[in-house]
Amino acid sequence: MNIVLLDAHTLANTSLSALYNLGQLTVYGNTLSSQVVERCQHAEVVITNKVVLDANVLSQLPNLKLICVAATGTNNIDLNEAKRKGITVTNVAGYSTPSVVQHTFTLLGNLLGNVHRYINDCAQGLWQQSDMFCRLDHGITEIAGKQFVIVGYGTLGQAVANVARAFGANVIIAEHKHSNTIRQGRTSFEEALKIADIVSIHCPLNENTADLFDQAALSLLKSTAVLINTARGGIVNEQALVNALENAQIAGAAVDVLSSEPAQNNNPLLAYEGDNLLLTPHIAWASKESIARLVAHIAQNIEHFYQGRANNIVV
Repeated sequence: MNIVLLDAHTLANTSLSALYNLGQLTVYGNTLSSQVVERCQHAEVVITNKVVLDANVLSQLPNLKLICVAATGTNNIDLNEAKRKGITVTNVAGYSTPSVVQHTFTLLGNLLGNVHRYINDCAQGLWQQSDMFCRLDHGITEIAGKQFVIVGYGTLGQAVANVARAFGANVIIAEHKHSNTIRQGRTSFEEALKIADIVSIHCPLNENTADLFDQAALSLLKSTAVLINTARGGIVNEQALVNALENAQIAGAAVDVLSSEPAQNNNPLLAYEGDNLLLTPHIAWASKESIARLVAHIAQNIEHFYQGRANNIVV
């Protein structure tokens, strides 16, 4: 079969042998929108992580039978057009859970322990100037005993909850905002934020969660609370977050995702210079083990499709 991989650089040089074994594989590191139709003209299978396949593109690919999204989210594919043309779309879910959980607590531990500030102090030679064996310039806070609020209680949220409990935190599961009923074991969104010491976001970005953490939501948090976002950038209003950090409305935040990626110079979070914000470039998902699992699942999706027992089907 003729297989085209449009953005292999997102797979970080992971071995593609499982894909080469399936047929004729053509690999492109990155693909511009203007190049998609030409590169996929004869493809039966297209693999894409973030390259957009919209209705216009799909209408020009007569041989296309299968789109494999190298991710969980499929917002870069026109699913309605794919369904209309009889093109199967698959994704991969759950492959990055261990990696995202690890990064969530890496960010949280650094933020609560002010590790980034202590590392900088050591680099500046301040430890050598200390009048005792250590330095205690920046506060250090434990996870144990804290009210740990999880927004989004799917596979990722549940995995984060397990680790939070292992640290000794009291896990609180936030109900959907504006929900008319509160499910057993959950707390209303507003009440959860009011009592939170730590908020960790793990919900998808959709019309119900866009700007979920706006000025009003952030104002509910205690001044000692911290916010962790390893989900999607658009869930948190970035200017509102900067305002909350600048005004000491909350104690700190750690963010792995932005509303527009790659980062844009006009993003207010990039301009913020306070030391109570940690930024990482959308890497929570990207452990080498995670990407290897992703490639293996893509290969399996293709193999099963051609065996007539397709799985992980979106449409």
